[in-house]
Amino acid sequence: MSLSLNSKISELNKIGKALASRLRRLGIETVKDLIFYYPFRYDDFSRVEDIAKIEPGMTVTARGRLEMLANKRSKFKRKLVTEGLLTDGTGRIKIVWFNQPWISKSLRIGQEYLVSGKTAGDMFNVYFNSPNCESALKASGSGGAIIPIYPLTEGLTQKQIRFLIKNSVSLMGSIREYLPIELVRKYDLLDLPEAIGKIHFPKNQQEINEARRRLAFEELFLPQIIQQSRKKQLAGKKAGALEFFEDKIKEFVNDLPFDLTLDQKKSAWEIIKDLRRPRPMNRLLDGDVGSGKTLVAMLAMYNTVLNGAQAALMAPTEILASQHFRSFYDNLNRYGIKVGLLTRSYHLFEGEEISKKQFLSACQKGGMDIIIGTHALIQEGVKFKNLALAVVDEQHRFGVEQRAALRQKAIDEADGQEALSPHFLSLTATPIPRSLALAMYADLDLSIIKEMPKGRQPIITKAVEPDKRQLAYDFINKQISAGRQVFVICPLIDPSDKLGVRSVKEEFEKLDKEVFPHLAVGLLHGRLKSEEKEAVMAGFLKNEIKILVSTSVVEVGVDVANASVMMIEGAERFGLAQLHQFRGRVGRGQHQSYCFLFSDSPSDESLSRLKFMETCNDGFALAQRDLEARGAGSFWGRQQSGFMEFKLADINDARLIKAARDAASEFLEKYDLADYPQLKERMELSDFVEHGE
Repeated sequence: MSLSLNSKISELNKIGKALASRLRRLGIETVKDLIFYYPFRYDDFSRVEDIAKIEPGMTVTARGRLEMLANKRSKFKRKLVTEGLLTDGTGRIKIVWFNQPWISKSLRIGQEYLVSGKTAGDMFNVYFNSPNCESALKASGSGGAIIPIYPLTEGLTQKQIRFLIKNSVSLMGSIREYLPIELVRKYDLLDLPEAIGKIHFPKNQQEINEARRRLAFEELFLPQIIQQSRKKQLAGKKAGALEFFEDKIKEFVNDLPFDLTLDQKKSAWEIIKDLRRPRPMNRLLDGDVGSGKTLVAMLAMYNTVLNGAQAALMAPTEILASQHFRSFYDNLNRYGIKVGLLTRSYHLFEGEEISKKQFLSACQKGGMDIIIGTHALIQEGVKFKNLALAVVDEQHRFGVEQRAALRQKAIDEADGQEALSPHFLSLTATPIPRSLALAMYADLDLSIIKEMPKGRQPIITKAVEPDKRQLAYDFINKQISAGRQVFVICPLIDPSDKLGVRSVKEEFEKLDKEVFPHLAVGLLHGRLKSEEKEAVMAGFLKNEIKILVSTSVVEVGVDVANASVMMIEGAERFGLAQLHQFRGRVGRGQHQSYCFLFSDSPSDESLSRLKFMETCNDGFALAQRDLEARGAGSFWGRQQSGFMEFKLADINDARLIKAARDAASEFLEKYDLADYPQLKERMELSDFVEHGE
């Protein structure tokens, strides 16, 4: 049977059902998947040393003749030990394998081998500990060479992966370069087939670096060309140019009980200028927790309504959508602006519950100026009379299709006239390092709010050791006695013996029955029905519930000015950016607020990360550290972990990001995508298309 890149992995030699199943766990289903499965590091055994010169702690290769090989039981733990003796004329060195009895059947006394690995022992007894051992006559490149180390799953070994990739070498020649050769040469890149070969079978560190650079460039180039293509398409569309009602906006701002920060004013002006143009705005407003992004969006939406048009805001949860509705209604009702809320559970207009049919009719006829909702806004049957501005909060939680559907709502109402696209504004409370923003958002203009409102007190943060837990409970009691309220966050809903971390249900039972039986404790998680969630949040907002035990559903947007303590269980399981989001749920009122980080992890790295939270209240600085430590794939937390996965690209490599951006711009300017079907196919298969816009 002839194999191709698209052949099932099970068609490769010596692949059984069990092995194929394990490979599928790694996303490897075809030969092509296998070839594009990269090592994450390398063991360098290219240094072949005389046995007499080998010392403990060296990573090295020895070449010699196997003099002895035997299995025996260890004296104490009764482990099966395989011992060998290698000689090369300069000396002898012992080789030890634990619980690998088959080794004695695969090696032969008297033959010459390349033994590669790390040595252990002391100056009187040096030995190889579980090394790689390969016949010197049949060396495949793993002994005495640079050995690739691949990510694994349970039941899969490095030897199996390397064997399969070696069996696929002949098919690597089927890989074709998909970029114009002029761009490959201009940006000093290896051809794709050459890069694939060197990433799996490098001869030296230089080849590893060259291959990594080419393949990392590809990871950055694909999202850039997708984004820039989208931006180019959008630039060809028309939108309604919205006049700036300066006097009305100034009146609104002057009526606020606080002053806008300089960053808020700058961001608002950037948005207003975009709205005045006859092409669709496509802007991301990125602001730290509590920096006042929603108010900036409110100004833009109010100005849109003053132009006789409608504005809509889509939020990821009912809790957040309901909060936005209350804020917009409280701030804009006195100016005659009519605000509606549409979710799966609620149809509110002017603060009153109406039927869904009445709501949809008012929206379509223009009786509503600002419509706030969840995914319900893009369901069939929702129509607008004149939607000119669409806003999405926590934009990374929505897929491309969902955001496109909100845009399309405005275009559908063209009634035979030339369709105008709405202006589009995305909000995110997750501070994004500039390097990540450049790589991910080539189609978006960026506004950043770093400055916090005046008078806001920094939140005092402490990483609490397990034996200090009671002190934290005592402190919480005092805060509640003073009239304050408390959030408690847990990573899981249900108990998990495997993960060994606290669940929200366990913590609720413990706090409600044992620790604070005299206080009202509430429970909130994603599996509750909408009315149950709303009842719990209403009780917390009214100060009827003193302690709210919740999962990450309160990560964004929930404002309870009276809450002064945020207590996070299993803090090591969250990224710093996510912990910062949780912390931002307190400190919204006039009282000094506190954040306690609990962790049962003994890891020094985990403790170091949490200690960093104690000294840093800057969300952008925390996000940068998170990015450097955990990578872009983990940046958004578990819920959005697939949003952007880079296998090789370093998101802090500004030079390579710029090169990828420039190359994408040059390609779109000089070349026709239709002439490069392989590139088009790679764009369509890219994770970035599925998870980001």
